[in-house]
Amino acid sequence: MTVVDINIHHLPEDLFTNEKILGGFLDSAPRGFGEIARVITMESGKKQLILEKPAGFQNLNYVEGDYSAEAKLAAMDEAGVDYGIMRVPVWQEWLGLETCKAVNDNAADIVSRSGGRLFATACVPPWGGRENIYELERSVKELGAVGVQLACHYGQLYLDDEVFEPYLKVIEKLDIPVIVHHTPLPVEYKSVIDYTNLRREYGRIIDQGIAVGRELFSGMFDRMPGLRFIHTMMGGNWFANTALLTPHATNKTEAMQRLDPTGGEKIKQYLDENIFFDMTHPHSWGKDQVEAALKINGADHYLFGSSFPVFYSWMGQGVDFVQNELEISDADRELVLSGNAKRLFNLPI
Repeated sequence: MTVVDINIHHLPEDLFTNEKILGGFLDSAPRGFGEIARVITMESGKKQLILEKPAGFQNLNYVEGDYSAEAKLAAMDEAGVDYGIMRVPVWQEWLGLETCKAVNDNAADIVSRSGGRLFATACVPPWGGRENIYELERSVKELGAVGVQLACHYGQLYLDDEVFEPYLKVIEKLDIPVIVHHTPLPVEYKSVIDYTNLRREYGRIIDQGIAVGRELFSGMFDRMPGLRFIHTMMGGNWFANTALLTPHATNKTEAMQRLDPTGGEKIKQYLDENIFFDMTHPHSWGKDQVEAALKINGADHYLFGSSFPVFYSWMGQGVDFVQNELEISDADRELVLSGNAKRLFNLPI
């Protein structure tokens, strides 16, 4: 059974040796808002790029050598992954246009050296300016990007904010899917920073859940019905919220309406047509939870992703989990492992 990993992280291969590229990453982190970016040398001699918020609380760690084409293909061979889709992990929330151009060029070069096994997504600041639109179109039409990536929020603005609409309308016109990658922390992050796993796992889940909810309730998909968003981290556990946050009308006369009972059919429509989910190292979530997600939202809405190389083991563990541990039909297994990716990204596989 063919396997497509839609969550393989991409950074420029010369990130740690090209001062201009490294500066573009380091300088983009908004220090004035508490984002501290620095480079250290590890005991192994490799360099590591670290992001902290606030100082002393690490949220991102990128290690030299993990992001080469050779490292990706070797991991795929070992894990039994046939094809992969690359995206910039988290940092795209801040990157400037010139750095994005270099990122996109290197991604296209890796794709060309991968023997048809790797595909790229476009990384562009989403503000809708003319030069940004040109870079998005160049990435898709000239470099062959199969989708575009966005952060689930930029600063304090989630993707339902009107500032993003000019950019999103171009994406809709291009008819390409959007991978909505999590950000290092939710906008309201102070309640989760004290403990590592709460900060680095649950913080991302909270952020994605908020992002999905805002998109569903904002009506943005009425204005842009062709958008298809694929949210990481299982959409912030959205399967657990699907019934609760789909509006229901009461069957009694109430003293007051504390919840809006309207719009349930619209929410169901958006979940069916516009929102999809990256399983993001599915074995970590647990068998019961993943099977419930597939049952609730449909296997045609979930795509396998490993988050390689956060942990090298996640790719192989994830493939084995979906292939051998999930008690689902072969048809659903095929959708999760490759069918949905092939359909949504129009992959030539």
